[in-house]
Amino acid sequence: MIQTPAKPVARPTAILAIILVSYFMILLDNSVIFTALPSLQSDLHLSTTELAWVQDAYTLVFGGLLLLGARAGDILGRRRVFVFGLSVFCAASLLIGLAPTGWWLITTRAVQGIGAAIVAPSSLSLLTASFPEGRERTRAVSWYGATAGIGASLGLVIGGALAHWISWRAGFYLNVPIGIAMIALAPRFVPETEYARGRFDLIGAVAATLGVGALVFGTVDSASAGWESPVTITSLIIGIVFLVGLAANEWRAEQPIMPPRLFASRMRTGAYLARLLYVGAMIGFFYFTTQFLQGVLGFNPLQAGVAFFPMTVVNFVVATAIPRVTRRLGNTASLCVGIALTLAGMTWLSRVTADSSYLTAVALPMALVGAGQGLAFAPLTSAGIAGATAKDAGAASGLVNTFHQLGMSLGLGILVAVASSAADGTRDTALRLAERVSAALTAGSALLGLCLVVSLALIVPASISARPWTEGAPEHLEAVS
Repeated sequence: MIQTPAKPVARPTAILAIILVSYFMILLDNSVIFTALPSLQSDLHLSTTELAWVQDAYTLVFGGLLLLGARAGDILGRRRVFVFGLSVFCAASLLIGLAPTGWWLITTRAVQGIGAAIVAPSSLSLLTASFPEGRERTRAVSWYGATAGIGASLGLVIGGALAHWISWRAGFYLNVPIGIAMIALAPRFVPETEYARGRFDLIGAVAATLGVGALVFGTVDSASAGWESPVTITSLIIGIVFLVGLAANEWRAEQPIMPPRLFASRMRTGAYLARLLYVGAMIGFFYFTTQFLQGVLGFNPLQAGVAFFPMTVVNFVVATAIPRVTRRLGNTASLCVGIALTLAGMTWLSRVTADSSYLTAVALPMALVGAGQGLAFAPLTSAGIAGATAKDAGAASGLVNTFHQLGMSLGLGILVAVASSAADGTRDTALRLAERVSAALTAGSALLGLCLVVSLALIVPASISARPWTEGAPEHLEAVS
C-alpha cells in the first residue's frame, strides 16, 4: 500500500491543477506536432528523413530516460526534480520556437524529451504521494488518466489551429508562459516528498537508458530503412542485450531503478503490457488519420484538427464521468469495455477508402474511439501503480510512462512498416495513401485485440483476487493506485 500524508492535503485542487496542467503540456507537445508537420517542413526546408526525426528525436530521448527520471525523483525529492524538468522542458520549447534550421530543431526536440522524461513520472508519483487513500486519490488518479487521453487528441486540434492561423512555432511558444506559471506555483502548493536513502543504481540507469533508447532507435529506423537494415538489426540487438543486462542487475542492486518486485503483481504486469499495446494502436490512429484527412479528404491543418472534435468531445465527457462509472461498474469492467469500444471504432475506421466520406467513415468511428479511450486510460493508470509501496512509487509511475512511450515508439514503427508495404507505388496518390492508412489501422486493430486478450488474461484474474479494485470502492485505494 502506498504511504500517504497523515494529514489532509492543503489546497488539493491547486496541487491537482499544477500536476495535471504540467502533464497535459507534455502530452500536448507529443501530438501538437502532427498537424503542423507540413507547415514545419515547408518553413525549414526539411527532407523526409529530417521531418521524421523531428518527432523521433523527442520520442527516443523521452523513452530512454523515463526510468532514470523516475528514480531521480525518489532520491532527490520529487517536487525538486519536477520543477527542474519543467524548467528544461520550458527552455527547450522556447528554443524550438526560435529554430532557424532543421538540425537546431531536432537537437532542441531531444532536449525537450529530457524535460518530458523527468516531468512525466514525477507528476504521477507526486500525485500518489500528495493525496490520501480514499475518494481524493480516486478522483486525482481518474483525472490523471483522463488527461492522458484528452491531451493526445486535443493536441491535434490546437496544433492544427495554431499552424493554420499563426505558425507551427506558436504551439511551442505556448509552453513557455504555461511552464513558467507551473514552475512558480509548484514550490508554493505541491508538498515535497522525503528523499530516499541509499545508493543510486547507476548501472541500472545506464542499462535502462541505453537499452530502451536503442530499442526505440531501431524501431524508428526500420520505418525508413526497413527491418532488414544492418543499423536497425544492430540497434535492436543492442537494446535487447542492455535490457537483459538490466534485468540481471536489478535482482542484485540494493536500490534498483526498476525493482523486479513491481512485476510480481499480475495486475501491474498486465497493465504495463496492455498500455504498450493500447498506446501503440492509438499513436497509429492519430498519425494515419491525420494523413487521411489532409492527403485524401483535402483538409487543411485547421480543418484536420477540428475533424478530431468528435473524439475529443466524447473522450472528455466520458473521462470526466470515470469516477462515477468505476464506482458503479468497477475498474475492470470500465477497462475492458473501453478497450472493446476502441477496438470497434478502430476496426470501423480501418475500412476507409479514397471515396469515403468524413461523417460515416471517420467521425462516427472516432466517437467510439473517444469513448473507449475515456473509459480505458484511468483504469490502466490505476492498475499500473496498484499496490506499490511508497519507496516504489516513483519506479512504478516511471514504468507506466516508460511502457506508454515504448508503445508509441514501437507501435508507430510497426504500423509505418505495415503501411509502407501495403500499396503499389504506381497507383494514384490518394488511393495509395488511403490503402496505406487502411492497412496501418487494421494492424492497429490487431494490437488492440492483443491488448484486450492481455487484460482478460492478466488484469481481470488479478482483480478478482483483489476484490476492492474490481468494485472500484474509493475506501480501498491501495488497490486502485
